[in-house]
Amino acid sequence: MDALLDTLPRTLVGAERARCQHLVLGVIRHFGRIDRALGRLISHAPRFQTRAVLLVAGFELIEAAQDADDGRVARIVHHAVERAKSLASPAEARLVNAVVRRLAPLLAQPAPTLNVDAAELGEYFSHPDWLVRSWLAQFGPEGTRALLEWNQRPAPIYARWRATSTPPPAPLQASRWPGFFEIPSGQWAAVEPLLKSGALYLQDPATRLPVELLDPKPGESLLDLCAAPGGKSLLLADHVAAKVPAGTTTSSPAAGRLVAVDLPGARLDRLKENLARATGLDVALVQADLLEPIGPIFREHQLPELYDAVLLDVPCSNTGVMRHRVDVKWRLQPGDFRKHPAQQLSLLHAAARLVRPGGRLAYSTCSIDSEENEHVVRRFLAGKAGGPFQLVRTEISLPWVAGHDGGGAFLLEKSS
Repeated sequence: MDALLDTLPRTLVGAERARCQHLVLGVIRHFGRIDRALGRLISHAPRFQTRAVLLVAGFELIEAAQDADDGRVARIVHHAVERAKSLASPAEARLVNAVVRRLAPLLAQPAPTLNVDAAELGEYFSHPDWLVRSWLAQFGPEGTRALLEWNQRPAPIYARWRATSTPPPAPLQASRWPGFFEIPSGQWAAVEPLLKSGALYLQDPATRLPVELLDPKPGESLLDLCAAPGGKSLLLADHVAAKVPAGTTTSSPAAGRLVAVDLPGARLDRLKENLARATGLDVALVQADLLEPIGPIFREHQLPELYDAVLLDVPCSNTGVMRHRVDVKWRLQPGDFRKHPAQQLSLLHAAARLVRPGGRLAYSTCSIDSEENEHVVRRFLAGKAGGPFQLVRTEISLPWVAGHDGGGAFLLEKSS
């Protein structure tokens, strides 16, 4: 989805660009519901251009069902017909006219009750049936319904205020999580200079959980694994910088050191950019595969081979962040919940080898599914590599309960 939006013309700016992105995200978010409704009205799939017009009209009809503007449906029909004339043909415009008129009442139907099967919930809330069944087994009907409704709402934009010596400016609205603020709609121009200066960083409040569990301190050696694009690396550095005594230089042992590791690739550019904004401690970037021997690389760069505090934010299914990443649900496959945990356990074993005796390890995901959270940690602790570790604290963030993105965070301590 991000790659698709990056292809928008740079001349498309301001409200027009925002509207275009809103339509794209809305179609992806509600694709299952719109597509199945269209399937009931059209026996043969139309050409791509015509189908695109129908999908956009379908999303606009879902929006229209939420307001009391009686003339909005007529305007949506008219606009869809005009677009079909321009992009397709007069015959296809007539098809669009007939279909969109019949589509409106289908998409205006109320949400199903709790006592329905996964297929009905999946269709209305545009989620794969197999994923809904999995969540019903984990969270029950009420929790699953709350999660589906959560995922279907547009996500607010949160940012973390880094310039703690000065108060945040007026456009930013305080949240219930200290240091995190919501950027109101239409205020992007006002906050863009703050983002470019580094005073403000786009970040969901959920990202604070593993960092708070790890609680890094000045003078410690810190290791952030799977670090790109670097949001948590920067949060780790800022967490330490807030505690460093005034006058301490970054080269002083009292400041500490942060080493960020990730695979070579395009994401490293963003990681470098974020690390450049870190203050208060010595920072290093290492390009390496955690599943390959990493000790020689650390030695080559004259870096520690064991660390006081290690953060491992693993690749995962992203089921906790579907409100932001609306395309995830259409890319996930049932087999991913076997593939991801196997990789996550391997990464956790590799990370554990880099924790010094008496040190701490934070394992985190942006998944709400137990296969990638509790099950992985339990398997690790049950094995030989997990023997020296003890699970000290667990934080599972369920989005509809927490009010922000979901995920899991686990603090493990290694015996001295």
